[in-house]
Amino acid sequence: MSAPTVEAARRALTARLKTAAVESAELDARLLTGHALGLDLTGLISAARRQLTPDESARLEDFARRRLAGEPVARILGEKEFWGLPLQLSSATLVPRPDTETVVELALELLRADGDLDRPLRIADLGTGTGAILLALLSELPAAQGFGTDISQAALQTAGANAARAGLSDRATFIACDYASGLIGPFDLIVSNPPYIRTADIDGLAAEVRNHDPPAALDGGADGLDAYRALIPQAARLLAAGAPLVVEAGQGQSGPIQALMAAAGLMPVTAPKADLAGIPRAVAGHKMAR
Repeated sequence: MSAPTVEAARRALTARLKTAAVESAELDARLLTGHALGLDLTGLISAARRQLTPDESARLEDFARRRLAGEPVARILGEKEFWGLPLQLSSATLVPRPDTETVVELALELLRADGDLDRPLRIADLGTGTGAILLALLSELPAAQGFGTDISQAALQTAGANAARAGLSDRATFIACDYASGLIGPFDLIVSNPPYIRTADIDGLAAEVRNHDPPAALDGGADGLDAYRALIPQAARLLAAGAPLVVEAGQGQSGPIQALMAAAGLMPVTAPKADLAGIPRAVAGHKMAR
């Protein structure tokens, strides 16, 4: 039997994914076929009628089995785009999610309200993972110096590789420590997307998250707020007067997080910023001037 054409293989994978009730079947099939063949969208179109080689067929079948077993496409591809930046993934990092761009948006809004984004700034990202938030901010803040922390050396290696790929290594420093414990202030901005899933809720997460994201990056303790209790007081001590802390929050957590910020001397000057689903996703508090 002759080998399928590129177009036939893509269509067959789409059908298999649809049969398995994969919501994004067509997109997933295009991405996986392109990755297996080393082709972008234009390349897939131009090569539509050529036949797959045996190696390509085997590689695509491996990708298909992994996707049908519930592995996220980003894990199979080994990267995920965030804020226009292609980010390498590893087993020690979360897959960056569009909701987290809300943190970047709010942070930039607050900095813009305080002055020119071209001014020298010191910013920190606590629990940086892939470096997504830090690198997104550095890409928008040309004179900023950024510091990313993580307790995972593997995550820091991934973040460092992403900084190099983005051409930001000269402005990004990565430090192994627990949140802000290894940093010296003052900072003009601190951001974080800490673990905030309640321990009891982890088993109910989608299999793509539960089985493939690192548990330490998900588990926020009994009420989901353990990380905030640790990092908010640390950040408050390191912020310059008037500077903001911006954190990602889970559903229903913005109020308790604001209370923790207030207890540490960080006061809200803007409402939490909602994500596209309307969930208050980015919460900010400013250090009050004494």
